[in-house]
This record gives sequence, structure tokens and C-alpha cells, in this order.
Amino acid sequence: MTEWNNLISDQLVWIVGGLVVIMLWLFIWNIAQGAKLRKIRKKYEAMMNGSGIDNLEDLLIDLKVQQGKIEDAQEEQQRQLVSVQSLLPKQIGKIGIKRYNAFSERGSDLSFSVAFINDEKDGVVITGLYNRDGSYVYAKGLVKGESPHALSTEEKEAIALAE
Repeated sequence: MTEWNNLISDQLVWIVGGLVVIMLWLFIWNIAQGAKLRKIRKKYEAMMNGSGIDNLEDLLIDLKVQQGKIEDAQEEQQRQLVSVQSLLPKQIGKIGIKRYNAFSERGSDLSFSVAFINDEKDGVVITGLYNRDGSYVYAKGLVKGESPHALSTEEKEAIALAE
């Protein structure tokens, strides 16, 4: 034990000196960190001044909740958009009309053929034939631009105009 005491007493100056240097370095480091913390606190207070918010954490939590709601609404709108886009080509939105004189010996251009089709060329062609004795209206269904009934030249022109 005396050997240990002698060894420590011989090196005591160096041990105390080392501890003083470490304590001095920790003291300086503590002061530097305190200065940085004060600077950050001033910036935080300047940012929050006049905002009406007492706690930034509560604000961030509220913003996160609102962002979640917005994302949910956006997903719902995306689903609705996909649904509408799948229905849109099936909607009849193209119309072609051809007026003509069905009976060339008498009358004028009072007869007509109207085609109502969608992007897939499904729809209907309505033809109205007029003469002095009466008028007749015919409707023919269309699937992919074709009808199970014979189409007249004017009806085909009305379909072409609608495309």
C-alpha cells in the first residue's frame, strides 16, 4: 500500500494538473453551449412573437393532424377522379347531324339524321324523313359504330360527323 501511496504522491501534480485542464475545458465548453442555447432561444422567441401560439409542439401536432385529413381528402378525390375517368368514355357527348332532302323530286332539306355517340362509338342514330304526306322517325342503335340494321348513306355521314 505504501508503494501505491508513493506512486500517487509522485504523480499527484500531473493528476491534479490534468483534472484542472479537463475542468477548465468543460467550463469553457459549457459557456459556449450556453451561448448557443441563448441564441437559439432568442430566435425561437422572435419566431413565436405575435403568432398567438404558446407551444410550437402543439402547433406541429395540429399541422400533422390537418395534413393527415388533407391526405385522406386527396385520396378520396383521387378515387372519385378514377371513377369519373372510367365513366367518361361511356358518356354520349358527340353529336353529328346531317340535313338532306330524302325525296329529291319534291320538298326541301327537311329530313335529317342525328348521331349521338360516345368515345367507343356506342349510341344511337335517329333519322327523320319528311314529305308532304307525313313524316317518319326511325332510331337505330349503334355498337362500335355499327348497327344491326342497315344504315343509310346519310346516317353514316352523321356518324362520321359525330366522331
